[in-house]
Amino acid sequence: MTSTSASNNPAPVKLSILNNFRVVLCQTSHPGNIGSAARAMKTMGLQHLYLVKPSSFPDAHATALSTGAADLLENAIVTETLAEALTGCAFAIGMSARKRNLSPELLNVRAAATQAIEIATTQPVALVFGTEMSGLSNAELDLCQMLAMIPANPEYSSLNLAAAVQIMCYELRMAALEDTTISPNTTAELATIDSVEGFYAHLEATLLHIGYLNPAAPKKLMERLRRIYARVRLEKEEVNLLRGILTLTVTPRKHDKY
Repeated sequence: MTSTSASNNPAPVKLSILNNFRVVLCQTSHPGNIGSAARAMKTMGLQHLYLVKPSSFPDAHATALSTGAADLLENAIVTETLAEALTGCAFAIGMSARKRNLSPELLNVRAAATQAIEIATTQPVALVFGTEMSGLSNAELDLCQMLAMIPANPEYSSLNLAAAVQIMCYELRMAALEDTTISPNTTAELATIDSVEGFYAHLEATLLHIGYLNPAAPKKLMERLRRIYARVRLEKEEVNLLRGILTLTVTPRKHDKY
């Protein structure tokens, strides 16, 4: 019996898409969960781990529970803020157990994985997990363009952090291995999250300048505007266009009189 050569096996090519994903753990309380999450990632073929302000890292307990994935811990990138961890990403999926007020679109993990794989064919994507006790804060959710939910037993939906990482990474792997050809992201280049955040800051400053946003009673104006633009998935050129409009809103060009 002849064996199938690697060149005839499409799996390695398809799975190379997973290199464009990063797993971001925010303010993890227990170092053991970091090690277990690294092990979960490696079993599914993901390797880029980002840690936002972990309580304890590096830590021997994390290394012990990572088993054969200590290399992911050694190469993990530690940041002070989620914004830093998302630098360069075009899309971020926040893991949430429920729909939040004014939150981005909420999908189950399988549907979210399918969309994420398509974007990851051309640009980096982040999977964002919150702290063990309270999940992602509203400020952290503001940085995500989509929420993903694991449809667990509603009578007992509590999942260990590493288990949630395992499930999402599994769904990504299965989406990448689908028999159908993965449709690459054929739209124009999406704006990176950091450039979109620059746009939001510019927008807020402009709204304050023209008096549309009342700093004494801002209510939820910026959250609503974020939700609108998150649905659109702004492209790089669109952000440049919008920021040009904002600039001229504050300082209009002088036109010669005819």
